Amino acid sequence: MEKIKVGISTGDINGVGLEVIIKSLDNPKILELVTPIIYGSAKVISYHKNIVNPKAFNFHSITNIDQIHADKINIINSWTEDVTISLGEPNEESGKFAYSSLDKAAQDLKYGLIDVLVTAPVDKHAMYLAGFPYTGHTEFLTALTDQSESLMLMVSDELRIGLVTNHIPVTKIADTISEELVFSKIKTFHNSLQKDFGIERPIIAILGLNPHAGDRGLVGDEEERMIRPAILRAKEMGMLVGGPFSADGFFGSGDYLKVDGTLAMYHDQGLIPFKALSFGQGVNFTAGLSFVRTSPDHGTADKIAGKNQADPSSFRKALFLAVDLFRNRRTFDQLHLDPLQKEELIEETEGDS
Repeated sequence: MEKIKVGISTGDINGVGLEVIIKSLDNPKILELVTPIIYGSAKVISYHKNIVNPKAFNFHSITNIDQIHADKINIINSWTEDVTISLGEPNEESGKFAYSSLDKAAQDLKYGLIDVLVTAPVDKHAMYLAGFPYTGHTEFLTALTDQSESLMLMVSDELRIGLVTNHIPVTKIADTISEELVFSKIKTFHNSLQKDFGIERPIIAILGLNPHAGDRGLVGDEEERMIRPAILRAKEMGMLVGGPFSADGFFGSGDYLKVDGTLAMYHDQGLIPFKALSFGQGVNFTAGLSFVRTSPDHGTADKIAGKNQADPSSFRKALFLAVDLFRNRRTFDQLHLDPLQKEELIEETEGDS
């Protein structure tokens, strides 16, 4: 069986990204499962390798995707310039190389040259200084594919929390939320739970925007004007959705354990409980795109950069989840082919045996 080609962007070279990448791949058994392809610089990776001192991390340095070796860790040299590494200090230069790594990996992903993408953490301000015109990976990848909708989805063993709004100021949240936006995110979430996670009839809880989910209009009316109508539309389409629920009571009572997914209205409403319950074990997945992209649930961790103290667990989980999602999608697509396409697929499979 052909191994899954996992593209990896380096993130900020002054943070812990390359440390957790090296630690995650420092096991020969990884190469039995996937073919890793890191987009970066062999010199920079060697610098970080000397800090980590891994036992089995050896790489194959190449210049383009055509040169990959299926049984090795591949480094595509995405830039040739000399780099000044300032550990723990993201800056315009590190933002430039993070942008370069991400862009080259995303282009190969878009054109099917790699199967999935796992992104290491970036510093948003450093990326901004380097000319990156987006507020995060999610927004960049959505624009790259010319898709109108995606969903930032945080995933752990016990939680799947999607966001209606991503990286926007708190003062703009209420004006951004609309019935159509909430309904669209519910649909994207529902479809992803079916296609990516193999849940045939997913149950989704929708959180309110205001304290106590608005108290029937006493503490804000967004629930009655926009969120509840979106929920009713989803129910009319046969989706199993409920809410709007008050976020504090929902998480405090453990009701999140009774559903397949929870849709939060804004970043901190979803990320605070997620990180409180799953930090270091969670994964950020961009649902709704035509390809699979995951990342760890932490940032560049500048305070410990270069100290060989970073825990690779979340990055490793991001890698394995990307593989699982890719396989789940392939299975889902095969099951939902029309009869003629299924017959052609069977003939191709028999011809390969």
